[in-house]
Amino acid sequence: MTFRLASVSGRATLVDGDALHDLEGCSGGAFGPDPMAAVAGHVRLHEIAAGLAGREPTGALAGAALDAPVPRPTNVFAIGLNYRSHAAEAGMAHDTTPDVPLVFTKFPSCISAPDTDVALESDTVDHEVELVVAIGTGGKDIAEGDAWDHVAGVTIGQDISDRALQFAATPPHFDLAKSRDTYGPIGPVLVSTDAFDDPDDLTLTCDVDGERRQHASTRDMIFPVPALIAYLSSILTLSPGDLIFTGTPAGVGMATGRYLVPGAVITSTIDGVGTITNRCT
Repeated sequence: MTFRLASVSGRATLVDGDALHDLEGCSGGAFGPDPMAAVAGHVRLHEIAAGLAGREPTGALAGAALDAPVPRPTNVFAIGLNYRSHAAEAGMAHDTTPDVPLVFTKFPSCISAPDTDVALESDTVDHEVELVVAIGTGGKDIAEGDAWDHVAGVTIGQDISDRALQFAATPPHFDLAKSRDTYGPIGPVLVSTDAFDDPDDLTLTCDVDGERRQHASTRDMIFPVPALIAYLSSILTLSPGDLIFTGTPAGVGMATGRYLVPGAVITSTIDGVGTITNRCT
């Protein structure tokens, strides 16, 4: 049975359609309120989600105060130039395929709620819709064939990027430019991978003020999710709750000079996961 995990006012909550079920209650106390414990215990969530039918909900999804579904990750990895379309718009030759992923980090303090207002700190702040993977079962030297079994679920992320800060130094400040406060909204929920016919083929889009800026499938990734998990875990032990921002497709503002402005509304969607909406201030 698939599950959809949310954090509602800081409490781990299972989502069933538009109904909310506080996890501590529907698990009979097997889980407490902490969403991070729920991510680490993702295997049990399938069974609990299967028993929600007929239970009295604790609330409704509409209007709920949603936090980041994985609010306190230890590590937040991010992958640069991981879509062929984005690599091309950045000037990478079509016949040039890197041997290993371009990995940087977003500092965990940037992780924020799915409806967070994005604070623009320069005139060159950019949008990057991404599939975000949450590790549920940690490990070292995870084989590609086993990688999806280590994933608690997937969610939507915006890797908001301050390009002026990014290129203020040589080599670029990828980490700082993408880690300002509010520059990592994720959500609305964490969806278990068994909800998808093929978790390696998910459609993602990004609209700014209703205009489609990005539209792609994750099958366009140069390094798919299993390859990223295998690579990262060959270097360090992955922990439950670690996040991987897996890269963005073509259509970012830096390629066209169309950056975000105050009042702009970013709408990011992944089929089967949902939508997050962020207003620029």
